[in-house]
Amino acid sequence: MKKLMFIAALMLAVLPTEAQQVKYTINGISKENGKTVVLRDRQTSQIVDSAVVANGKFSMTGNAEKNAYMGMAVKDADWFVMMFNDGTPVTVNLNDSTLKGSPMNERLTRYDIEINAPYGNYMKKIQSMSEEEREKKKVELTGGLMIAVMKMMEGVEKVFKDERESLIPVAFLSEYQEMLGQDKLDSVLATKPVWASHPIAKSLVDYFNHQKAQEAKKNAFIGQQFTDLEEADTDGKMHKLSEFVGKGKWVLVDFWASWCGPCMQEMPNVVAAYEKYHAKGFDVVGLSFDNKKEPWLKAIADQKMPWTHLSDLKGWRTVASSVYDVNSIPDNLLIDPQGKIVARGLRAQGLQNKLKEIFGE
Repeated sequence: MKKLMFIAALMLAVLPTEAQQVKYTINGISKENGKTVVLRDRQTSQIVDSAVVANGKFSMTGNAEKNAYMGMAVKDADWFVMMFNDGTPVTVNLNDSTLKGSPMNERLTRYDIEINAPYGNYMKKIQSMSEEEREKKKVELTGGLMIAVMKMMEGVEKVFKDERESLIPVAFLSEYQEMLGQDKLDSVLATKPVWASHPIAKSLVDYFNHQKAQEAKKNAFIGQQFTDLEEADTDGKMHKLSEFVGKGKWVLVDFWASWCGPCMQEMPNVVAAYEKYHAKGFDVVGLSFDNKKEPWLKAIADQKMPWTHLSDLKGWRTVASSVYDVNSIPDNLLIDPQGKIVARGLRAQGLQNKLKEIFGE
């Protein structure tokens, strides 16, 4: 969970003051009679235009920034049919998410459908199964999902290979960076593809670079001796981190908060790690970013977290944030028995794999 909406600030920072305007003309069909179709700017998330579906049809016309990346959908729907505002009239079918317009926009739509189909279809298959059947085939289904994700990754990679002279990769830039990594994206950017000049691409690349710098700053702690700090436990008694760290045990210093959804999703994994390895010399110290004591204590009880918990109840202004440069949670430090930080940001299977490496099965 981010401390700052940095990406939003970047998006707004690149908005032109006098951008060239191009007319858009959109005609479409939808079975959602009486509902509103919205045209949304995918850079600012602002609604550019809207129309009500009548007799299965709708239409919109107006002016927007040239090559603005936009999406059409019935209001509140998850799936957008995407387009770039290149001046060519568009005919869209919101029933099957297809589009007719310029060659670039038609290719964009096909890529979007093809890339998302493997994962979407597999999820529909899983959702059609009973809970008992899903549990019985858990290993098989997990493997199937991994294959679907790999197919998505192959599709995204193909876009960046085949469409370097068009704007289409802009629509899949976040997926490329997430699936294939920042280093590979940097190598693509070094070739100066056409799409890299689009405002959305520029702002996202700035954001990715900021993330990379932040990660480098965080990872600079790895290999260093831990820095001591002092906070209160659940009873209000003050403790120093040095009471628990550097005393002969492996310790996971866990940065979390009761209001942090991803933290709560990750917590069962931390509990499982504690239960499996505590007797072998593994411990956890929770440093909470909560503001209020009641939800902090409730989360500890609800999640059955048996380790030491400390907090100064100052939210993002907690001493832990400044000492260890924590700007998003969940986050953690794995500290060896001598007090040296050996890893950071261990989550999900990554945490289990690291502890298995240390303690064995």
